[in-house]
Amino acid sequence: MGHSPAEVTAVVPARNAEALLPRCLEALRQSGVAEIIVVDGLSTDRTVELSLAAGARVLSDEGRGLPWARTLGVRNSRTRWVLLVDADVVFGPTGVADLLEELVEGGYDALQAGLESVAGPGYWGQALAHHHRTGRSRNWFGLVSTVIDRKLMLDVGFDDSFRSGEDIELRWRMRELGLRTAVSRRVVVEHRFAADDFGFALDQFLMDGTGLGRMIRKNGWHGARLALLPAAAAVRGSALSLAAGQPRWLRYYLAFCWYNYVGLVRGLAP
Repeated sequence: MGHSPAEVTAVVPARNAEALLPRCLEALRQSGVAEIIVVDGLSTDRTVELSLAAGARVLSDEGRGLPWARTLGVRNSRTRWVLLVDADVVFGPTGVADLLEELVEGGYDALQAGLESVAGPGYWGQALAHHHRTGRSRNWFGLVSTVIDRKLMLDVGFDDSFRSGEDIELRWRMRELGLRTAVSRRVVVEHRFAADDFGFALDQFLMDGTGLGRMIRKNGWHGARLALLPAAAAVRGSALSLAAGQPRWLRYYLAFCWYNYVGLVRGLAP
């Protein structure tokens, strides 16, 4: 028996996302999902207003952060499957249906759409998009555009001590539980950035590093190898940039490496 997007609830955590939400929500509405739940993170812009105008149900995470926002949305859904969607993602017309079909046919427990990152004209946004398109992490399962069984998501849950890096923590636990996760090669979504300046990139670096630090702190020696990831990614990205005759990205990878480790140290702190 085939499955339909009408069996899927889209959960969209959002905080001050008025520039990104309209296209995200319109694409989800056109995809035919049963309901869109926007979980607002105490936004001070028009996030709530735009969400209601798009026909979404709006909940508040009361400032408790992204993992809790996702959990709250999933708990309030009523369908068998939930689609965890970040506000910076835009699905194609048949993307949700195709992703659900691939999940069921492939026997996956959770399946993320592939990401095609795009950015504005600023150097740091362009560099982030370049890194996302060429880095190995594009094939790592995460939560930005992911369909999963509602009950399974609630059973596995999130570690609320992670304000960032919760996707890495969840991926590790799902793997240890023997659950099948993957990134789709068939369904690719547009992944945008909220800004293309250094401040935005810096926030990304620090959050990613902090998540890695939390993972190491939680898993001890088992997670210690994660400390190598920023350096390995920076070396690989720099080498690929030089090989492609694009030395302009070296400045990005230097900043990426340095500030990831600044965040990692923060994440190690109690």
